[in-house]
Amino acid sequence: MSRRLGLFACFCFLLMFGMGSVAVGQPSGRLIAAELRSKSFTGSKIGLSPLCKLTLYLPPGYADQKRRFPVIYYLNHFFEDHTAPFANYGAAALFDRAIGQGVIGDVIVVTADFSTPAGSSWYANSPATGNWEDFMVRELVPYVDARYRTLASRDSRGVVGDGVGAYGAIRFGMRYPQVFGSVYGMQPVGAGANLQTTHSRPDWERLAKARSLDDLGDDGFSRIFTSIYQAALPNPDRPPLFFDPPARSVDGRVVVDTDVMARFHDHFSLAAQLPSYAENLKTLRGFKFDWGRADPIVDHVYGNQALSRLLDEYGVPHEAEEHEGGFRDRHWGEQGRVYTDVLPFFARHLVFDEASR
Repeated sequence: MSRRLGLFACFCFLLMFGMGSVAVGQPSGRLIAAELRSKSFTGSKIGLSPLCKLTLYLPPGYADQKRRFPVIYYLNHFFEDHTAPFANYGAAALFDRAIGQGVIGDVIVVTADFSTPAGSSWYANSPATGNWEDFMVRELVPYVDARYRTLASRDSRGVVGDGVGAYGAIRFGMRYPQVFGSVYGMQPVGAGANLQTTHSRPDWERLAKARSLDDLGDDGFSRIFTSIYQAALPNPDRPPLFFDPPARSVDGRVVVDTDVMARFHDHFSLAAQLPSYAENLKTLRGFKFDWGRADPIVDHVYGNQALSRLLDEYGVPHEAEEHEGGFRDRHWGEQGRVYTDVLPFFARHLVFDEASR
């Protein structure tokens, strides 16, 4: 009986301390809710508020008033706001765990609401939806650096995104390597190469008849592509959706406008933008993206494979990993890629102290 009691006591100890729970007494970070009044949305045609909401994770070490910290900017996927990582996925506890276990040093994490009524801003400047690119680099980053004890250098500043956010992270890395020194994209969309034509996705008759965004109802692809076209093909003089359509429905047949479609690919596809920004990407301290081979939208798989090969063609150092997951199903938790891959990536590439800058 005593042997059984001993085994039971050992089992209880493992449950409490050895199976991934946070150790009793381990310091916790803090979540800060904030608002930033932006000047970047004044020309928006879709009626955005100038107040952009933020959430900041301040690590346990932030209690030391003498220290400064690197910053990771996390960009969300469709229909998610700044609260999603913390409210939906327990990100704060995961960051506490990662810091406590030495997966990464003390780091500030910032999320902001980059969503629009159609789903996402795509992190781009647009006369239809506002200047989201300007908001990020000219307002949000300076705001965080001015109000929090950051290591205000590209060497200590990274950006990571999920899906649409991964597209945005790579896009920022292309355009602003002087702002973000390390970039990670989790399952990027919009890489460029597709197996299925983009014009086969939206319901063109429904888009043509729409008198407001509400008329798209629950047609997911039409909403998603409305947000894409508002970012890549904006037309502030074409209400109510404010974009130039690259195709239209004529007698039940989709007719493509060649010039508009060419403009769309030039402005949207990461692969199409690469020749202009390859030299910028070569200056990054670290660049990685991943995707799941079980993604049911095979265009995502093919597009990311092709983007990695094109980066090789242009001599851009990067890491590209195809894993066994599906679409966004292995990101969070202690076995998720945020913990096992994203945070270790930034632990390797961010500068964590002023002496190393």
